Amino acid sequence: MSTTSHLTPLIAVHMTAAILAILTGPVALWARKGRAQHPKLHRAFGYAWVTLMLVTAVSAIFIGSQAGPQVQALGLTMGLIHLLIPITIGSLALAFWFLFKGNIKGHRIAMLNLYIGACVVAGGFTLLPNRYLGDLLFHQWLGLV
Repeated sequence: MSTTSHLTPLIAVHMTAAILAILTGPVALWARKGRAQHPKLHRAFGYAWVTLMLVTAVSAIFIGSQAGPQVQALGLTMGLIHLLIPITIGSLALAFWFLFKGNIKGHRIAMLNLYIGACVVAGGFTLLPNRYLGDLLFHQWLGLV
């Protein structure tokens, strides 16, 4: 998104789900780590995080890209950032496949990698200049040039 983008209802849903996923993920990861494990807390926050990630990924399909190389598909403008959509959905499917197979280590690694990749790294890219959230934070809220 460029500096000319506006906060549409779709972007608001996408941004809210992404921010809540960033906040929810660590609780789900922490609840099954170390000696004092909290399986009910892990499951509740885990399902909430998965739901938020799905909302984030699905809503991203309909948000057009205005940066970098673009492809027109089904009336939508897709950019490189849209490659995260199948990666996110595929990673979630893989994590649950590991869980259903009893491979807890694989489940843990898949979820941790997805959190780092989709929430931390991709979330960090949203703060770049000429992205909606980056411009909102640095230009409007903080008043930086």
